[in-house]
Amino acid sequence: MKQIYILTTFMLFSLVTSPLFAQQDSFTKDYLDRLENSRKYLILVAETMPEDKYDFRASPESLTFAENLMHIGYAIDWHSQSLLGGRESRDWKTDTIFKVANKSKKEMIATIDLIKQFDTTQFDDELDYFGLNRTKRQIFLLLADHVTHHRAQMLVYMRLNGLVPPRYVLFQ
Repeated sequence: MKQIYILTTFMLFSLVTSPLFAQQDSFTKDYLDRLENSRKYLILVAETMPEDKYDFRASPESLTFAENLMHIGYAIDWHSQSLLGGRESRDWKTDTIFKVANKSKKEMIATIDLIKQFDTTQFDDELDYFGLNRTKRQIFLLLADHVTHHRAQMLVYMRLNGLVPPRYVLFQ
């Protein structure tokens, strides 16, 4: 009787948790596909802007085109590797990887790296995100918005320089 109880409990647990894990795996796959499309579009934007325009800024307090690009890379690195991945955070003030200084256009484009793997069982884990409780799933979604926000500024900079940005790519 005890064996039947254990087997029944295991089967019920499997029925309940399998769809949850499948949803998390599906979310991860969809998210990574979206982020990869976003990365490709960002690189296309970065390649389209002439290197001599990388120091353009829309106003004195704005980031330059290049600084927006490097800021996106830094934010992806910080969120995916430090905040969510547990690696010690880079210090923005002393970091040289995501600073524009002495980097060519090609070198800046090469710094854009993305989240490759994430343990989906951690999606519901909460953390303190600038004083707010957020799940790791929410952090992933916020990161996608952050990339879009800064890339949109880069697209405006292209227009302000008389350039036609690459056509928008769907599903990102």
